[in-house]
Amino acid sequence: MTETRYKKNNPTLKPFKRGVSIIGVGATPFMRTKDDPELNGITEGELFGYAAIEAMADAGVTAADVDFFVHGQAGPGWTSNFATPNMHVANWFGMKGKGSFHQSEACCTGYVALEAAANLIASGVYDVVLTGCVEMPHSISCPTQVLTQRRYGTDAIFHEVLCSTIPRDYAFLQHSAAAFGVEGWLDRYVKENGLSDEDVDKVLTRMSVNAGIAASRNPLSLTQDSYEDLARKMGMETAEEYLHSRYNPKIGNYVRAAQMEVRGDGAGAMVLCATDIAHKFCDHPIEILAIGHSCLENGTSCLEKFATERAYQQVKELTGLTGADMDLFMTNDFFQHSQFLSAEVCEYVPKGEGWKYMMEDRMSVTGDRPVNTNGGRCVYGHAAAASGVHDHYEAVKQMRGQAGENQVKHPIKYAMLRGFGGGQNVTCTILKNKD
Repeated sequence: MTETRYKKNNPTLKPFKRGVSIIGVGATPFMRTKDDPELNGITEGELFGYAAIEAMADAGVTAADVDFFVHGQAGPGWTSNFATPNMHVANWFGMKGKGSFHQSEACCTGYVALEAAANLIASGVYDVVLTGCVEMPHSISCPTQVLTQRRYGTDAIFHEVLCSTIPRDYAFLQHSAAAFGVEGWLDRYVKENGLSDEDVDKVLTRMSVNAGIAASRNPLSLTQDSYEDLARKMGMETAEEYLHSRYNPKIGNYVRAAQMEVRGDGAGAMVLCATDIAHKFCDHPIEILAIGHSCLENGTSCLEKFATERAYQQVKELTGLTGADMDLFMTNDFFQHSQFLSAEVCEYVPKGEGWKYMMEDRMSVTGDRPVNTNGGRCVYGHAAAASGVHDHYEAVKQMRGQAGENQVKHPIKYAMLRGFGGGQNVTCTILKNKD
């Protein structure tokens, strides 16, 4: 099906019937629990409960104040052997007996978690909703043993499961998920903008360096070493030398290993409430202005590009705001080049200029157009469903001025988050700092 034939399917968003705000956030560090003797045997309930309790404390609420919770996990079947994952976590944070449901939208699950909870509040059904996600792709459960007995989630197991996210009547796995397949949008951009192979290599290297610096300064990051640190450990002089060494081989026409996700375990949670009662609980609510959403299956060429355009168009038309009005941009970049590609589509940076902004460090933590201030999926880490919640956690902390060493240098009134996952869902969310 061509792009023009499905364009008419893009809906016009309507405003929430009442305002919705984020009043609390919580997150575990991203980690590889099976490799840590102190953490080996920790379960999904403990991780989700940790994040949920932190989010409630941050919001100034207790479980008694929360009306309902939304649970997200991208791969509950293969990582946990769960059929109804929300039933396995409620006891860990005082929500036994309250209503809940589970949703799974691959690596977009964390972004959809916000959308699902916001709609429950905007409808007027509930006043306070907790939403969160957990994922343990590194340390998966054993089918016939208790949850504390974990095994490694190997690449072989992961890629077998990945096949189930791709419509097999439309596409082969190699077309959509292998390195050569995920480079489709990048290759299109390279040709449209007349970039040389050397240009592409430089910009991808610069992205990796800046992401490594941001992640190394973030206490929740799976990776605590920057590429400069890794270079020194290997007896090299610069991060660039390390990123062009045998430790970082090319796995596509352009992409090297450092520009693909690093998987780990973790959880995140948010507490949302009706905006008109937010100040009853906290003095730092972050309002959700709009959430756009588009889905395209893997048989669609450059699906990430086109779905991003559609989700962005929805929020742009509803709010009258563009990416140029934003002060921070967060994006799911388990293919790292998605940073500047999605930022351009969402008009956060000028068309055809994203790669230059990246080379000039304008999209770094210290730049005027910061992107992925937590380091992103390729260095900070990727825990599937939980990653999108971690991006909201980072955005909220930045908007409050609580991001520590990675705090950007300018005030943040508006932030945009572009979610993407599983070759299917793309969301675009605009947050507003009311202070």
